[in-house]
Amino acid sequence: MKIKQISDHIWSLKTWMIIPFHVWVVVDKEGVTLVDTGVPWMAKSILQLIDKLQVGPLQQILLTHGHSDHIGSLKKILLAKPAPVFVHSKEIPFVEGDKPYPRKRKAVAQVTKGFLKPLPEDTSGELSPFGELTPYYTPGHSPGHVVYYHKQDDVLLAGDLFNSKNGKILKARFTPDPKEALHSSEIIKQINPTRMEVCHGDSIFKPADQWSELVKQYHLSE
Repeated sequence: MKIKQISDHIWSLKTWMIIPFHVWVVVDKEGVTLVDTGVPWMAKSILQLIDKLQVGPLQQILLTHGHSDHIGSLKKILLAKPAPVFVHSKEIPFVEGDKPYPRKRKAVAQVTKGFLKPLPEDTSGELSPFGELTPYYTPGHSPGHVVYYHKQDDVLLAGDLFNSKNGKILKARFTPDPKEALHSSEIIKQINPTRMEVCHGDSIFKPADQWSELVKQYHLSE
């Protein structure tokens, strides 16, 4: 397991299983927020890092989406450090097994019903921030996919909105609605972060500068 501090308030944990897998620990004055939980064997390192940082308790877990490689350590982590778990409301029926994910034949319940909490919204319907982390709805890879932007550190935690290699943005593997995903990816132009982190790949700096090349990958016009 590789642990790296990527900004003032964010740590990245990385493991490999043919491809890289990342999760992120975000600290603030209230404690720790975990973004995604990765695959099952990441739990021990995640818990050890939270204890090592000594910045307070695990306040919440935020999920970019509910695919198995993003919630694989969830149960083990919560046994040690109970905390609320948030995901977009549109994702919950798929994680709870009421609906099969797009292009999947069978629905699979990965958590007990009522276990997940929907990301809160303000009166205008916008997703509410968690401290410095602001969620943005970015469907395409999954129906309720979201990304999280840390304003103070100017870092976008993008989950599976993209993959990357050697600092270059790549369209995410196994995305059932590429057109919707490309539309969602305009968030990088809207926010224009200095740094972007993805689950499967390495860091991308000034990702908005790669927008035109990304469009070509999808064989679609802007």
